[in-house]
Amino acid sequence: MTNSTQTFHYRYQHDTPVMKIDLPKDKNASHGDHWAILTEHIGDDVPNWLQQMLDKATLPVGLGQNHANAGKLLIGTNDACHIKQILAIKDGKPQSFINAFPAVNSPYGLTCQIERIIRCDETSDAILRLKTPDGAIIYAFDQLYAVNRTEYRANTDYYVNFSAWAYNIEPSRDDETILVEDQDAIRYHRAFNDIVAANDGKVPNDIDEQIRQWQPKDHNPDEPFAPVEINLGHMCAYLFGETFGQEDEAWCQGQVLGKSSDSFFGQEITLFDVVILREPDAQPFVVRIATPSTPQTHSIQVHDYIQANIWLQAAIYAANQK
Repeated sequence: MTNSTQTFHYRYQHDTPVMKIDLPKDKNASHGDHWAILTEHIGDDVPNWLQQMLDKATLPVGLGQNHANAGKLLIGTNDACHIKQILAIKDGKPQSFINAFPAVNSPYGLTCQIERIIRCDETSDAILRLKTPDGAIIYAFDQLYAVNRTEYRANTDYYVNFSAWAYNIEPSRDDETILVEDQDAIRYHRAFNDIVAANDGKVPNDIDEQIRQWQPKDHNPDEPFAPVEINLGHMCAYLFGETFGQEDEAWCQGQVLGKSSDSFFGQEITLFDVVILREPDAQPFVVRIATPSTPQTHSIQVHDYIQANIWLQAAIYAANQK
């Protein structure tokens, strides 16, 4: 299927635009805190980076075929860690600077529908409220809003790539545990694990009925179940921000599935591929998280559990739609 066919399908499959909520410029958090992840000298470094990126700038392709949308041009680079810059254009020529932010490319994503958009049109900043087929709600900053802003439709499936910058990232604490002593809760926990294990790791459709009928093996029914200790440091969790206009600022915990490195204008960056939601019968939510390299990031290994404060980003490309 060609990109033009894909664009036609996603543009006209549903004709209802996604609901938009306006975020006034004075309420928009801007990107100062995001640049501060990468430098303590924003006023000096960022203008230099913006100038340097022009030497190898590319035009990211969103859902539409035009690189420009409503007088705005989006440029970036193909590096894993890079800058996206938005310029005002007229008659095909750049006129003025609008906005810029650090971005991360990610190969990981989920199929989602866009429930609503929180936007600041003056700066082309937007936060997408996304819903997965299993009902999970995700808020993420839209890297491509400048070119996708007129393309999104309600009740339409999009494949969304997810990435993030980490304000801080650290190993989860193995001593964070809770002791479950409630007999009904322990019985449910043991029954669920036994039944899933007997079904090759899959949750059967009649799981509730099987749990009701489950009987433990090698256990005296006259004796209570032993308490169950749950390690909270070995759980996957995602919590989006509670402040309006900052829902993309999130806390997460998860397991490292992959680790690699990149550079950002001479600075070493560590990339962690982390699963932060992992539920039965649902696609795992994996995010590529970038952070400046430190002795602590070097010590974190694949299979370790981490927790982090992140700025979550989304990107919806035409080439990734099915």
